[in-house]
Amino acid sequence: MFWQVLAAIFLGISAGIFTGLVPGIHINLVSLILLSVSPVLLHYTNPVVLCCFIISMAITHTFLDAIPSIFLGAPDADQALNVLPGHKLLLEGKGFEAVKLTVVGSLLCLLLAAVMIPPMLMISKTIYPFLKGYIGYLLIVIVVFMVMKDKNRFMNLIVFLTSGVLGLIVLNMPTLKDPLVPLLSGLFGTSMLVVSLTQKVKIPEQTFSETIRVKKGHIAQAVGAGTLAGALTGFLPGLGPAQGAVLASQITRNIGDYGFMILVGGINTVNFVFSLVTLYTIEKARNGAVIVVSKLLTDYSLTILLVFVCAALIAGAAATFLTLKLSKVFAKLVSKVKYGLVVCCVISLIVGLVFYFSGLLGILVLIVSTAIGIIPGLTGTARNHQMGCLILPVILFFVL
Repeated sequence: MFWQVLAAIFLGISAGIFTGLVPGIHINLVSLILLSVSPVLLHYTNPVVLCCFIISMAITHTFLDAIPSIFLGAPDADQALNVLPGHKLLLEGKGFEAVKLTVVGSLLCLLLAAVMIPPMLMISKTIYPFLKGYIGYLLIVIVVFMVMKDKNRFMNLIVFLTSGVLGLIVLNMPTLKDPLVPLLSGLFGTSMLVVSLTQKVKIPEQTFSETIRVKKGHIAQAVGAGTLAGALTGFLPGLGPAQGAVLASQITRNIGDYGFMILVGGINTVNFVFSLVTLYTIEKARNGAVIVVSKLLTDYSLTILLVFVCAALIAGAAATFLTLKLSKVFAKLVSKVKYGLVVCCVISLIVGLVFYFSGLLGILVLIVSTAIGIIPGLTGTARNHQMGCLILPVILFFVL
């Protein structure tokens, strides 16, 4: 089994490279494919090996998805807040530096999260029974804070409610298979790709700096806040890394664009690690990939959790090296490739995958969610409010 686990980690890292670099292709999508073929695969291996594949893929993805976010301006939901400071650095010829900062955040937060797992095992078991009856109201407080935190309050509310109503409709369609695929692909994938086609930006030649000057205090604040926010989003249903970044930014002071990118880079990685802890302690899955893990496992012991954490650390070490190497390649090519052609190919791939998983009804949902997903770009509203598609249904589930 040891060699099977190592092979699964290696294959998972390879899959994470693909999902991380190709905009709109998420780990949840690959996890669903794996689940659909698992009855065949389980004749040759066991559930723990398949789960190690998913975990290593997910961790690798959280490192590499910064590359399309920064160089192509096409992030998934978890990297949405990286676009503004990342694109700013890219236009200054510092795209490689921007990616490097997210890698620093992902690696340091991953290591800190691994250290924090023992106390989190005890804390989550103690706190969840107490908070269970108040989760819906806690989410309402968080949503109100996020909507009211800037001057664009009316559009923040409109985007949240529109996305939330869409989520309620789509998630309750009895004939729609895999509703999250067209829903999230439209809101956070094709919508941003379509908008990017209309923005003709000339990318300058990129420079490479092996040393980036960031104050140690800013790094400490970013890593601490990122790990805390990642733990919170891994624990509370409906909250994603984008919302965690907004909350974490309120407890950090003047860390600048560099510090903020370290923070955002780390939250996504920590979120997944603590989602595994949440699954073990309270038997709740907080994201699509972890849901697949929960469906594959019949027995989730502390030993298996430790195996998963080791797989995450191995994948994180490999992803650090891979992200830095591949980002240099992107930095050299970004000013030379035909960006429009790449975007059109990715949109075509997403449409094909949605049709495969969800049929014609899925295509209709993709079109509607894409249209709604374009609204933030046109109004200057933060895209994290589109997570209302998941948060609003969760709130109603707990409150009503």
